[in-house]
Amino acid sequence: MLTLTNILLLTGAYLLGSIPTAVWIGKCFYGIDVREHGSGNAGATNVFRVLGKKAGIPVLLIDILKGFLAVKLAYFNNDLTDSYQFVNIQLALGMTSLAGHIFPIFASFRGGKGIATLLGVVLAILPYAALISIGIFLIVLLISGYVSLSSMAAAVSFPIVIVFIFKVKIPSLIVFSVLIAILVLITHQKNIVRLFRKQESKVNLFKKKKTDSTQTKL
Repeated sequence: MLTLTNILLLTGAYLLGSIPTAVWIGKCFYGIDVREHGSGNAGATNVFRVLGKKAGIPVLLIDILKGFLAVKLAYFNNDLTDSYQFVNIQLALGMTSLAGHIFPIFASFRGGKGIATLLGVVLAILPYAALISIGIFLIVLLISGYVSLSSMAAAVSFPIVIVFIFKVKIPSLIVFSVLIAILVLITHQKNIVRLFRKQESKVNLFKKKKTDSTQTKL
C-alpha cells in the first residue's frame, strides 16, 4: 500500500542509496573522478583498482551500509499488520536504495553496479543466506582473481541457497532472489564479454597499490 509513510521511507531509501561514496571519496581525497578511470564504474571494485585499498575499503563498507540501513527503515512503519507486509516493504526499500546507487541524484545519475549496496540489502533481510553467498564470492575470487565473475557466481547461487538450503517459502523473497541474479548478470554484460575475450582485469587485494602520476597525494 502506497501510504504517505511508505512514500517518505522509499524517498529516504533512495537518497541513502544515492550517496556516491566512490565519487565523493575520489574527488575529495584524490582529486579524481573514478568514473573517468579504470572501468568507469563508480563502485568499490573500480576504486580498489584505481585508488587502492586505502580508498576502496571505506567505499565498500559505506556502500554495504547504505543498503543495510535502507532496509532497516522498515521499522519506522507502524502500519504493517503481518510479517509478509514487513518483508515486502523491506524488499521495496532495498530495491529503491539499489536504484539510488545505480542512478544517484547526487552524481548526475551515473552510479555503480550496486553489488556492495545489494549485499547490504541481503545482509539485512537474509543474513545467513548472504553469508553463504559471500563465501562463494570469496572462493571464486581466490581461484579466479576476477571480482566480476565472483559477483555473478554469488548472485546466481543466492536463489539456490534460499530455496534449497533455507527452504524459504515466501514468494516475494524467491522472486527477489531471482531478480538479483538477473540484475547482476545484466549489469555485468560488458564484464562477461571481456571474460570471454580474456580481457577482464584481475584484482589482487593483497598487493599494495602503487601511486601513479594521475593521482593526487593527500
